[in-house]
Amino acid sequence: MATVLRENPGTLRLTLVRLTGQFGDGMFQAALSGAILFNPERETDPLAIAGGFAALLLPYSIIGPYAGALLDRWDRRRVLLYANLLRAVLILATAAGLAAGIRATPLLLGALAVVGVSRFVGAGVSAALPKVLSQRWLVPMNSVLATVASGCAILGAGLGFSLIGLIGAGDFAAAVATAASASGSIVSALVVAGFRPRALGPDREADGTAPVGGVGVVRAVASGLRSGATAAWRARDVTTTFLGIGAHRIVFGADTLLMVLALRRGDEAAVGTHLAKFSAAITATGAGLVTAAVVAPFLIPRLGRPRTVVACLVAATVVQLTLVTPITIATGDTERRAELLLLAAAYLLGLAGQVIKLTGDAAMQIEIDDTHRGQVFALQDTVFNITFVLALAGTAALIPADGRSPAAVVAAAGVYVCGIVAIAINSRRQTGPYAP
Repeated sequence: MATVLRENPGTLRLTLVRLTGQFGDGMFQAALSGAILFNPERETDPLAIAGGFAALLLPYSIIGPYAGALLDRWDRRRVLLYANLLRAVLILATAAGLAAGIRATPLLLGALAVVGVSRFVGAGVSAALPKVLSQRWLVPMNSVLATVASGCAILGAGLGFSLIGLIGAGDFAAAVATAASASGSIVSALVVAGFRPRALGPDREADGTAPVGGVGVVRAVASGLRSGATAAWRARDVTTTFLGIGAHRIVFGADTLLMVLALRRGDEAAVGTHLAKFSAAITATGAGLVTAAVVAPFLIPRLGRPRTVVACLVAATVVQLTLVTPITIATGDTERRAELLLLAAAYLLGLAGQVIKLTGDAAMQIEIDDTHRGQVFALQDTVFNITFVLALAGTAALIPADGRSPAAVVAAAGVYVCGIVAIAINSRRQTGPYAP
């Protein structure tokens, strides 16, 4: 690691931009969970939970590929600086709304803006990494960054849950935790300000002019979805990782709703117990993300990117059927054991999903040229969010309020199988060089 930092001096600074932002995001998401999912002052049913996630994720998912074009036209340093400052302001505004006890709709609109900016920042950091790091270090560094970033997010979430537990469940506690999460964005902005202009790309065009401003930006934004999708389609390994990511996020969305409903069973007044269980599940998932940083550099060179994705989907299918199913049928004394199995499933599914994500990051950073990389990373965010929300909505319409639906678990496992079949078909596809 010391060698990497010595050979690539901008890597440490960009790493700090990511880590401080991840810490703040973890705290913000924990505060939001406390405010919406486990708040005695705000009752939520499955459809309301799905609606909340949709309000948070879908709008950015629709404009994300177009916004990604800006990452390939505007100075990424300036974009990351302004986006972090904007995120801090939006977080503080959301915290003020929580403290004032505003209704769910304006609260979700504020949270929507924060999550949208966070996704934009994440895509910008990923697109900029090849500008400060040589290609031979991309796969191992992605894994290391994922490990540390996941740890920072878990620490932030833990601090957010701790603040809520210390102050007491309710809007005021959630407002305090939300306001504290703005610190991550502020520090991130200070760090990114240390880069010189255009140090993070994008590359200037062949004629030497900077790809910024005027009609060129409007045209780039208008064609962002087409350009990003075409570039991803031309790179077969990138398409493979998109299929894997999409399948996993569908299952992860269904399992997230199931987990929230299952962990809220029992005494409705025991908010602290429910919150502790949810926190443990998040920690287990985060531990899986951390482990993926060790597993991915071992698997990818040995299996290759397509086989790595397929291996993860096969393993996830087994986990889904054997470890998630019990929580949907357990009653009485067996329920505690089923909860422990669910924690194990959260760890293993987090591990499998993050290995797929790291495989996709490596494929995009290596196979997609710098002028389209921001669009493709933004498109990946769209795949992440839309599949997650669609799975939540579909599951919410069918699953009972206590989460007891074995059929939903089996259907989710079937999604993994469909993903494997789609990858097998894609592997036979002939591709040619990308021509915008």
